[in-house]
Amino acid sequence: MTYLEFEKPLAEIEGKAEELRALARKNEAMDVEKEAVALDKKAADLLRELYKSLDPWRKCQVARHPDRPHCKDYIEALFTEYTPLAGDRNFADDPAVMGGLARFNDTPVVVIGHEKGHDTKSRIEHNFGMARPEGYRKAIRLMDLADRFGLPVITLIDTPGAYPGKGAEERGQAEAIARSTQKCLEIKVPLISVVIGEGGSGGAVAFATGDRVAMLEHSIYSVISPEGCASILWKDAEKMREAAEALRLTAQDLLKLGVIDRIIAEPLGGAQRNANAAMAAVGSEIALLLDELREKGPDLVPERRRKYLAMGAKGLAA
Repeated sequence: MTYLEFEKPLAEIEGKAEELRALARKNEAMDVEKEAVALDKKAADLLRELYKSLDPWRKCQVARHPDRPHCKDYIEALFTEYTPLAGDRNFADDPAVMGGLARFNDTPVVVIGHEKGHDTKSRIEHNFGMARPEGYRKAIRLMDLADRFGLPVITLIDTPGAYPGKGAEERGQAEAIARSTQKCLEIKVPLISVVIGEGGSGGAVAFATGDRVAMLEHSIYSVISPEGCASILWKDAEKMREAAEALRLTAQDLLKLGVIDRIIAEPLGGAQRNANAAMAAVGSEIALLLDELREKGPDLVPERRRKYLAMGAKGLAA
């Protein structure tokens, strides 16, 4: 278990309980179960207290937790017969974006998502989930395919933002993001988007302009990272806590503002503490949303357009 900064007191208690049990395993004559159980209860109470009312900056930390399940994990857990499709038929394949044909509860779908990787090697390989233009163009190709064959599209968003490198800019990063967003608005099939971790800037919007947008309870979705916002407004990245408050980037704030449609509850302590339960909850919500959208038929495109044209009407006073 990787502990976040604010979880250090919890790490100490859980560490002591594990030390006691480790000693007992080495010496069967020792009876420490009563003390260990008491520590377990204390840890559970503290965990509940810590996660009862997380502030926006702590939500950012949880959303970025390295042990949270990523796109690949969700695809393996929720989809069957997954057939990955690679390349944008123009320049290259982008490992930061994975997608292809699959079945969800026996329904043929197209699934697309950002993949961050789970260790140093895979994170470098997937560019930490930061897509280049070819990643967005691959997504456009997959959405065209879904539209042609009448397959619902499910997108899983988890990115700090689009890759800002020189090569990406030379190959038309902004244009690729804009066209991917446009394609989301044009396709005539249901489009369900789920923010499973970070929803960063246009890199997230390019996949998340859906009929229904859901967020995991402790995920974030924002036009800019708190650190980036603090650097611009206050010339000090250390003011990220104030920036996180001002950005209204939590699922709870965004639901009030009408930016998202659903919040998916996470296990106590976040998705990283019980990945299977978190992925099952996401699967259940996707199933409900698919059933809801199947009844819309040809009304999907104009309704989706109205939804995004009206966005922001509630204002920051909401």
